[in-house]
Amino acid sequence: MASYLQVENISKSYGIKTLFERISFNINEGDKIAIVGPNGCGKTSLLKIISGEDSSDAGGRVSFMKNIRTGFLEQEPVVTAGNTVMQEALSRSSGIMSVMDEEMREELRLNIRKFLTSFGFTDTERKVDGLSGGEIKRIAISVLLASSPDFMILDEPTNHLDLGAIEILESYLKRSRATLLMVTHDRYFLDRICSTVMELDKGALYIYKGDYENFLSKRQERVENRRAENDRLRNILRRELEWIRSTPCARTGKARYRTDAFHELKDRVSADIPDTKRMDMSALEKGSRLGTKIFNCKSLSCIIGGKTLLKDFTYNFQRYEKVGIVGNNGVGKSTFLNLLAGMAEPASGIIERGETLKTGYYTQKGMRGADFDPDETVLETIGDISLLNRFLFPHDMLNTRVGVLSGGELRRLYLLKILVQSPNLLLLDEPTNDLDIITLSVLEEYLREFKGTIIAVSHDRHFLDRITDHLFIFCGDGLVKDFIGNYSQYRTYMQDLRKAGNENGERQAKGRKPAADTRHGNEGDKPKRLSYKDRKELESIEKALGELNREKLSLESILSSEGSYEDIQKASVRIGEVIRQIGQLEDRWLELSID
Repeated sequence: MASYLQVENISKSYGIKTLFERISFNINEGDKIAIVGPNGCGKTSLLKIISGEDSSDAGGRVSFMKNIRTGFLEQEPVVTAGNTVMQEALSRSSGIMSVMDEEMREELRLNIRKFLTSFGFTDTERKVDGLSGGEIKRIAISVLLASSPDFMILDEPTNHLDLGAIEILESYLKRSRATLLMVTHDRYFLDRICSTVMELDKGALYIYKGDYENFLSKRQERVENRRAENDRLRNILRRELEWIRSTPCARTGKARYRTDAFHELKDRVSADIPDTKRMDMSALEKGSRLGTKIFNCKSLSCIIGGKTLLKDFTYNFQRYEKVGIVGNNGVGKSTFLNLLAGMAEPASGIIERGETLKTGYYTQKGMRGADFDPDETVLETIGDISLLNRFLFPHDMLNTRVGVLSGGELRRLYLLKILVQSPNLLLLDEPTNDLDIITLSVLEEYLREFKGTIIAVSHDRHFLDRITDHLFIFCGDGLVKDFIGNYSQYRTYMQDLRKAGNENGERQAKGRKPAADTRHGNEGDKPKRLSYKDRKELESIEKALGELNREKLSLESILSSEGSYEDIQKASVRIGEVIRQIGQLEDRWLELSID
């Protein structure tokens, strides 16, 4: 395999903090590599040096193979106000277009339109003003994929994306022959795409060949070996300390080397050992006493800017329930949490709240630091050294100003500030964004043992699978469906639905429907009996879904071919309408099947 990238002896420091020092590695053609590591360890800085947006301290060298084309996806893309979606996309691709002939530029425009359509932009004349972070990310991803670079550099590509967009991107990258280097904390995404994991830890780089499971296993071996070495050094240090104390007259002359060696050994033992300060949250109170009444929602509706986000929603939340909320960007998930928290008012309906609720609300606004004084230190903000240590804030970070923390470190601090107040109800809006893998794993363990109710909006499939016992699926136009099971079970259920449609209505999903939910006072424990009219509608929907999915495959074939401009343009317009119709029919199928 050809060597696409050679990185030699690069370093980066900010003030007295060293992110990494003299690290080197090589990336070959076809490699798919994920970079992981604790928040603030320098992952984004490393990508910026490789992409040319920043430079290494004191020398070092980054060399790409001659004539390979690279593409960089930044963590937080920005857009130009007033542009349409297509204008923004074309603006982002202006650099590569400048070196193309007209035929190649036309092909790139067609590819951009194709990917924008795949990611849900059926109206490319829509203004970018007011787009969500996920929608902006989808524009940037569409341009990157359309340009077909040989080498892709991606910084947190799944952040802010809804689950549908993540799965589209995942499917493309799995099939792509492009070389890939990315920073990600999405464990399913990492495991399904990458074959090598690079870990940045305390200034050094460790390389693990294999999948995510292999990385966890080999990393644990490394940690245990370091611990064993540290224990051995402690024993030597203890004996040396005894000698130093027992023979004061021997500290001169030829014994001086032993005192020098003693201090060197002491420094080595004092160095941080990976993972020794685990986030031990067992000492944190798992929640105040919680009564039987949480939220009783009755005929709840919410309309913002003329858009219906919630329509006639009725549900009684239960004690110790763990609910995941999923849906596309902009369908009202965060607004729903705001309604429950009393930070927004419904257009109609009521919410009855339990008297014993002590709510901890992790919001996107708070994550960005709105609740913090940037001039306060980490210690001043929390005030408990032992808890800060458990949350992976070492002693040398306690006097760090909050304003200079990385995004992941700020999230960790904000999460800690909420949990130490001992809530019995947690409302979590995208709690996993920017958290490193170790923090995520321990946070999940804490939430699994949490003695209270959890309602969490998340696009992290691993998190949803580990934490939730059922899902609220926000389908759009105010429709919310309740699915009993985790996210992977829901995806299997929806795949069975599509399979049933593709096989001309044969009910392959039979027996995989979720059990009837009797926990919140819905009628009876018997499964729903459909009327004759509803059964006929289901059969009609399944037949239509089969036809639409076959048409979608045909349109995708046209879009991926080298057909005429007219054919590709027609296909790009039609596939948007087909995707919309499929979504509407699937929502109606769920409504008939799950109620």
